[in-house]
Amino acid sequence: MLTSGQSPSATGDGLGTGPRILVTGANGQLGRALQALAARETGAARYCFASHQQLDITQPEALTRWLDAHPADCLINAAAYTAVDQAAHEPQQALALNAKAPGQMARLCAARGVRLLHVSTDYVFDGHLGRPYRETDPVTPLNTYGRSKLLGEQAVLQAVPEALIIRTSWVFSAWGANFVRTMLRLGREREQLRVIANQRGGPTWAGHLAHALHALALRPAAQTPGGLYHLSGSPDVSWYEFALEIFQQALALGLIARVPAVTPIAAHEWPSPEPRPANSRLDCARLESLLGPVARDWRAGLACVLQDWQRQGL
Repeated sequence: MLTSGQSPSATGDGLGTGPRILVTGANGQLGRALQALAARETGAARYCFASHQQLDITQPEALTRWLDAHPADCLINAAAYTAVDQAAHEPQQALALNAKAPGQMARLCAARGVRLLHVSTDYVFDGHLGRPYRETDPVTPLNTYGRSKLLGEQAVLQAVPEALIIRTSWVFSAWGANFVRTMLRLGREREQLRVIANQRGGPTWAGHLAHALHALALRPAAQTPGGLYHLSGSPDVSWYEFALEIFQQALALGLIARVPAVTPIAAHEWPSPEPRPANSRLDCARLESLLGPVARDWRAGLACVLQDWQRQGL
């Protein structure tokens, strides 16, 4: 099943001798990043993508038919309900996509001998720890979205302990709704902005996350212990510091005419129906012990995103 606009050569469908990799959520930030990677890595793997319009993973029958129609070695589940505040008003929808569907997907993959790579979030943590979170640290999510993602992790590992779950944080890309796009829009519209300065984490470029997932998918299962892994961008920053870097890079590229005045504020000064963890920092040592040094500098990823927009005249 091909995503709209993709050619067979771009997905690797039926071409090459590498592993067959299925991807759900093809039109999301990570899905789009994986499509871009697949177009460049046609010899390494055979990718097959499905968007939400093509495959609703909350429907077991549809998922069963899709897996039967596309024999594969590995499935990367990039589909998720990611609207954190909206999840408070739509808890059942968040649970269906983030918790129930991954559990069903894990069971179907196990029955077919398909390795599952499932993407989760830093929001499974409450943010009270004074250091970056390791995979073994206690999980106590603060919001509906985080709880739904934690239930998804548990459902996947209960069904298939050998599955790989990659937690990430603050994902941004050239596509979809994300902090970088929002800041660029507001920076053009307003002279003054208020941005939260007491929540810290590692912004993660979807391109870096896609490369790590690709590397994991190519590794032999016998050499890749199952369970939890962390991947987030480096260095750690606050949303306020992230915004300042966005504006400086955007100004240098001519994407904005001037840098707005940015005022740092505390999280409680920004109205939101759902709390976020103050500390979203993730310790990525386990993943790097497996893959070696992984590209994680979000500033380089930000430059790629903004340069792409500059070329497109956005």
